[in-house]
Amino acid sequence: MADRALTGILLVGGTSTRFGSPKAHAVFRGETLAERAWRLLGEACEERLAVGGADGLPFATVEDARTGAGPLAGIVAGLRSAAHDVCVVVPVDMPLLDVAALHTLAEACREAAVAQLGPLPGAYARSALPVLEDALERGELRLRDALARLDVSTVTLDPAKLRNVNTVDDLE
Repeated sequence: MADRALTGILLVGGTSTRFGSPKAHAVFRGETLAERAWRLLGEACEERLAVGGADGLPFATVEDARTGAGPLAGIVAGLRSAAHDVCVVVPVDMPLLDVAALHTLAEACREAAVAQLGPLPGAYARSALPVLEDALERGELRLRDALARLDVSTVTLDPAKLRNVNTVDDLE
């Protein structure tokens, strides 16, 4: 990895409607999903922030930029709080991500870098903040729509590492 210092942003908000209970507290391979992602960000980044309204986590969280506004609000809050210009953003429900995937995203980041399957996980530069804030202010909450207004690179990551947990059965 180049000499680029990174902030890791863990998105721990969300209603977990399909899952039935807060995903952050679900256990996967002996760790909660939140603990696992927090550890990963500690291995990959110089700074880490958790963003969202999940209760009972073993680390502090930053409030979303706007309640109920999805990942976009979490990314905005994280970028506003970050010490570094590039942030890797990880949703709490992707337990198979690894350091190499996060570093690949960070290295490819112009204003943003995303994996081939979607906007998360991703790397977001502080220079993207005005566009993301504008989308949030307008109520245009789809992250894909905001990304269409940014200089984004798409990287190919191992699809197995991008699996997310939507139901309790997915933890198998």
